[in-house]
Amino acid sequence: MSKWRPSGVITITTDFGHKGPFAAVMTGIIIGRYRDANVIDLAHDIPAHWPPEAGFWLSRSYMYFPKGTVHIAIVDPGVGTEREILLVEKDGHLFMAPDNGLLAPILEGAERICTLRHDGLTGFGVDAPSLTFHGRDIFAPLAAELAAGRISIDTIGIDTTDWTPGWLDEPELQTGRVSGIIVTIDAFGNLITNIDRSLVEGFENPVVEVAGHRIEMRATYGRVDPGEYLALVNSFGVLEIARAEDSAARGLSCDRGAPVVVLESSAKT
Repeated sequence: MSKWRPSGVITITTDFGHKGPFAAVMTGIIIGRYRDANVIDLAHDIPAHWPPEAGFWLSRSYMYFPKGTVHIAIVDPGVGTEREILLVEKDGHLFMAPDNGLLAPILEGAERICTLRHDGLTGFGVDAPSLTFHGRDIFAPLAAELAAGRISIDTIGIDTTDWTPGWLDEPELQTGRVSGIIVTIDAFGNLITNIDRSLVEGFENPVVEVAGHRIEMRATYGRVDPGEYLALVNSFGVLEIARAEDSAARGLSCDRGAPVVVLESSAKT
C-alpha cells in the first residue's frame, strides 16, 4: 500500500525545448483536469534523446520540492514502442518517466517501483494516446489525477523488479583518485560532472584533470582571475569545472561524456 500523499505540486522535465507548444500543452492538460495544480517547469532544455541528463537533474533537485510532489520526466526516444513507463515512490515523492534509464539515479533506495498498468486507463480518460506525444496523452493526465488524489500508484501501477539500467557508469574510485564524466553543461559553459562531493572531500589539495589540463580546486568562481580555469563543488553537491567569467566548455572544447579525473596532488597519473 502506497504511503505517498499528494501535495498538488507537479514538476515537468523534458527535452522539448521552448520552440513550439509542447511543454505548454502538457500544462494545459494538467490544469484542465486539476485547476488547483501547482505546475513547475524543472527543465525543458535537456539535450534531445539524452535521458541521463534528465535523471541527473531530477535526482539533484526533487528534494527542494514539498513531499507529495509528482515529478514527470519525458526524454523518450522510444515513445510509441513497447517500452514501459515507470512509477517510483521515494522519500515522499512520486516519479513517472519512460523506462529507458532516465530514473536510474532515483531507483536506489526507492520504496516502490512499478510499471504503468495500461489496462483500465480509459476509466481515467486516457484513451487512444498518440504514438508520438505520450507527454500530452498519458503523462499529463495521469499526473493531474495523481496530484489531485483521485488515483494512486496502487491504482495504476504493477510492482516490478525489472527495469532498464542507467546509461552512465558510476564514478570509479581508486586510492587517491576518482574518475567520472561530464554529465551536463550549464548556460555559463560550466562542465558539471557525476562526481559527488563525498568522493573527493577527503582529498588533500585535489587537482582535476580534464581535456589535457590540470586544474586546481577553489571554493568559488571569484577566487581566480577572469579567464582562469577552476574546479569546485557546486551548489548541487557535485564537481564542476568552470572558467571565471567565461565558458569552460568552449575553452576546453569539452562536451558531455568527456572523462574527468580528480587526484590528490601527491598522486601520480
